[in-house]
Amino acid sequence: MKKITTLFLILVVASCGVKQTTNMLTSGDYDGAIDNAIGSLRSNKDKKGKQDYVYLLEEAFAKAKERDLRDIQFLAKDANPRNLERIYTTYVQLNNRQEKIRPLLPLRLIKENRNAIFPFDDYSDQIVSSKNALSKYLYDNAKALLLTKDKMTVRRAYDDLAYLDQINPNFKDVRKLMDDALSKGTDYVNVYMKNETNMVIPTRLQNDLLDFSTNGMNDKWTVYHSSKQKGIDYDFGVVVNFRQITISPEQIKEKQFIKEKQIKDGVKNLTDSRGNVVKDSLGNPIKVDKFKTIKIDIYEFTQFKAAQVTAKVDYVDYKTSQLLQTFPLSSEFVFENIYSNYRGDRRAADESYYTYFNQKAVPFPSNEQMIYDTGEDLKVKLKDIISRNRIRR
Repeated sequence: MKKITTLFLILVVASCGVKQTTNMLTSGDYDGAIDNAIGSLRSNKDKKGKQDYVYLLEEAFAKAKERDLRDIQFLAKDANPRNLERIYTTYVQLNNRQEKIRPLLPLRLIKENRNAIFPFDDYSDQIVSSKNALSKYLYDNAKALLLTKDKMTVRRAYDDLAYLDQINPNFKDVRKLMDDALSKGTDYVNVYMKNETNMVIPTRLQNDLLDFSTNGMNDKWTVYHSSKQKGIDYDFGVVVNFRQITISPEQIKEKQFIKEKQIKDGVKNLTDSRGNVVKDSLGNPIKVDKFKTIKIDIYEFTQFKAAQVTAKVDYVDYKTSQLLQTFPLSSEFVFENIYSNYRGDRRAADESYYTYFNQKAVPFPSNEQMIYDTGEDLKVKLKDIISRNRIRR
């Protein structure tokens, strides 16, 4: 019974594969049908159960070849240089299709007592000539595009040159033109700070806030500078506008609380409700733990100071003087130091609290230091904003 079920499943899977390939063929997806048929014929190609795939492969190949040659003929008559890429890729496709089938040959059609027919052609001359024509067109067109000042146009030139270098490596001075296009098409962005608060931010601190690495921010077409460099015409600005800086007063909060705990304090004789000593079977007094209550008065002190910086990040187009986007930016830094004094038995406190008994009061950080510590978090958030919101998408 198990063998019958397994055989049935194999037949169902094979039937579904043939049906899927047939549907691809009738819908015009010739190469999909070819790939399906080839996949099925890679093993046991001469089995009788594989005959349907041989017929489908023969028909799909003939129709795909006829369609491609008809397309090439039409595109050549149109004489539009924009068709050169499609002509070239179609010839490559014709050749690659043959090379997929070649390892399977011969494929026998048992009922007709013949081999399946796949009329192969040598497309090497057509591939070379169409590639040369396409290379010349891409090269000439890219050089013309590089004469423009529009960076998006220059980037299209770069893409054409990169494709040209892929299909025809070392063609003329393509590599140099690619470098020129990369330079001309790059957006340079100046990241700088504006202080719109009522506070004076020291110059050293301003410089530190913008002293961040651009690693992970730059991409293929965008370079960020936190300080302007000579000889660069910047395209965009990322302006960090500090709107408000709030620093709380230095505070010391006091809190007193009492803790009690029972601890073991030796042993004693066990007595009954009448005060008589309870003895064991041998007549010896039964001993039990003796406990006592200990207490501690804790005086806890908390030093507290907080700084909050609120800003907004503006993306500005220098060429048009337009504001492109705005993003909120804020950060808070809290200084807190807890220390305690006590009277009584420290064992009454939780052991996890002991660390506060060893702490002392420390000097409060200066306002400048508080802003600096807040700025470290701001730099991380600023990089995240820039990384997630590109100047051009």
